[in-house]
Amino acid sequence: MQTKAELTTQYILETVAPIFNQNGYAATSMKDITDATGLTKGAIYGNFENKEQLAIAAFRHTIKKLMKQIGDHLEQSDSPKQKLYLISDFYRNYYNYSKRLGGCPVLNIGVDANNQNTLLLKKVRQTIEKIQDQVAALIEKGIEAGEITSKINAMTYAKRIDSIIQGAIFMTYTMDDEFYLKDATDQIDAIITNEMSK
Repeated sequence: MQTKAELTTQYILETVAPIFNQNGYAATSMKDITDATGLTKGAIYGNFENKEQLAIAAFRHTIKKLMKQIGDHLEQSDSPKQKLYLISDFYRNYYNYSKRLGGCPVLNIGVDANNQNTLLLKKVRQTIEKIQDQVAALIEKGIEAGEITSKINAMTYAKRIDSIIQGAIFMTYTMDDEFYLKDATDQIDAIITNEMSK
């Protein structure tokens, strides 16, 4: 059972994570945070050292949620190759899902932190590297299982898939048009079928 302090911390993160994600670090004021949570500045700082630590914790909270959703989606198959198709399937409908998070956390916080906050940017980069490592590991498993050709470089393709997805997310949000994500995920499926499959 969670303590009162743990429940308060959880409540703060649940409430402010979408605000940081939508507004960015610099544009989110302590007033925004206290207004949204209904807590005093003292209560916020009783749980987090400062605004930067809160922003990092909020980013981690959102990413954890996102990664769990992707992980749950991938459980539909044991095949590494099918799991790659499931990654593109997840992102095909990502626009509506990510709106509930206040937008795509990797893209929003990454762009915002690139200009404002080096510690937050470091966390975003670590997240991107972790995602790419996991996709590369999946490709390697596919090679071992004889589902994916050994002629390809797993990390190159992991980075390529991630780049296509992130670019499509940017375009989808900027143009408010799901075409970009749907087209990009079709492209990824074609890459898996035509370039990666044995």
